[in-house]
Amino acid sequence: MDQADIKKTMAGLAKDIDAIVDPHVASVQKTLLNLVEVLVEANASLKKLNQSLKDENNRLKGEQGQPTIRPQKKGGATDTNISSDADRKKRGEKKPRKKKGKKKQEIKIDKHIVCEIDKTILPPDAEYKGMETRVIQDLNISTNNIEFSVPVYYSPSLKKTFLASLPEGYQGEFGPGIRSLVITLYRDSGMTQPAIRRLLKTFNIRISKSTISRMLTDKHDVFHQEKEDIIDAGLKATPYQHIDDTGSRVNGINHYTHILCNPFFTAFFTQPKKDRLTLLGILCRSALSFEFNPETYALMAEFGLPKKVLDELKTKASVGVMTRDEIELLLEGMFPKPKKHKTNRRVIREASALIYYKNSEHAIEYLMCDDAPQFNLIAKYKSLCWVHEGRHYKKLSPFLFLHQKAVADFLEKFWDYYQKLIEYKKAPFADAAVQLSEEFDALFSIKTGYDALDNRIEKTRAKKKTLLLVLSHPFLPIHNNPAELGARFQARIRDINLQTISESGTKAKDTFATIVLTARKLGVNIYQYIYDRVTKKFEMPSLANLITMNAKMVLESG
Repeated sequence: MDQADIKKTMAGLAKDIDAIVDPHVASVQKTLLNLVEVLVEANASLKKLNQSLKDENNRLKGEQGQPTIRPQKKGGATDTNISSDADRKKRGEKKPRKKKGKKKQEIKIDKHIVCEIDKTILPPDAEYKGMETRVIQDLNISTNNIEFSVPVYYSPSLKKTFLASLPEGYQGEFGPGIRSLVITLYRDSGMTQPAIRRLLKTFNIRISKSTISRMLTDKHDVFHQEKEDIIDAGLKATPYQHIDDTGSRVNGINHYTHILCNPFFTAFFTQPKKDRLTLLGILCRSALSFEFNPETYALMAEFGLPKKVLDELKTKASVGVMTRDEIELLLEGMFPKPKKHKTNRRVIREASALIYYKNSEHAIEYLMCDDAPQFNLIAKYKSLCWVHEGRHYKKLSPFLFLHQKAVADFLEKFWDYYQKLIEYKKAPFADAAVQLSEEFDALFSIKTGYDALDNRIEKTRAKKKTLLLVLSHPFLPIHNNPAELGARFQARIRDINLQTISESGTKAKDTFATIVLTARKLGVNIYQYIYDRVTKKFEMPSLANLITMNAKMVLESG
């Protein structure tokens, strides 16, 4: 019996299950159907594991494993798309359309040419009716090589040579135009270094691979400072921040790139870990410190630190702030065997770092994120992403049609409720908030008979406070898409270049990713901006200043 026959047989057993009169028989039938789902899922998992072992065995023998074939899109048996875009668009959540402007007004005219007509082809009664304009866009790429004559003076008394300085941006053998173009093509357009070299070679620019690499990673202090200014201005621009992370690699070792953003900026931070201490280190905007006071000890007790350890800590840690070195010295004295007391060490570090951060000027009040545990307690209020929550349901892959329909019907109700939240944000008032809260309770109390779905519904119900924070704070977003778009940008970098090698390369990657995406949000021409900074003209306003100005305009407009 193949899978199709099994499905047909099971569909027959599941048919009219609600019509069974005997409640005991109906309950047994539903239990058996759920058991089938568990066994099918376990079987699929074992098949996947078995295939991976076969592939590894083949590779060890010098052969190839089973090829990875992308799943077909837009439906079909192999469709594994868990995006919720289609579901939300069906309910009217669309991006606001941009007003169409006259294209000709946006195009810069570099040259004006008056065309002539051969009057011999005109009939005798032809009358002149004026001029009609046609705007043709074109590009002229040419070299701008400059030969500088540099005065040279020598002082015999000082035994020193004096040379005139070249203009800003002209370093080595290449000018600011090439430097800015290389950075833009690599950081904004996603071109690889070999591709950039081939393009420049096409236009008679002789440049080595190592020179391109240095242009992308070295001597970017101006841009690194720009990134810091962007983050400082961005954190002040809105009371809430989005946060997410995605995988990255540094010199063959797995790392995590953290994305921090709001409507005005997006910033990137690549770190070896993604735990709470790492996040606090990013958000503190300086060296992470650790504060000890009664609030800290209460939090440690809440985290489960044994009373005996807590009492000992109180006698050894004075009230106040410790540096990283100081707290590590304290922990070494208390726990000589790090591996044995790993949990206690972590609790002490995290609790003291959290209290320090919450009492600092950089503390975030509202944090939009997913339900990963490292985001807990970072901000005063944590708001969960509805889109991320919806993906949990789309990941369910029931075998029986009965259960497939249950998932589809529930998702329909899920996104209908999501749309109501969007409408509420446009016109929030108390009665609507009460009604939506009651609807949440009703929706996430549904029992479908499909255990995996019912368990998922119960988990969502437990997150009511963080999913419905928008009812009491309507200015908050209800999804974390801005941070996920930042993660997608990092994933694209990873797809193209695989990894960074050096510390300077990783730092440059994060800095320019921050500048590029922030410039996009602010509508700034990235090439012109980079050129302005490379030449050190600083004629264009900084992105940090633009963030502050735009945020002020939004605030004043209500």
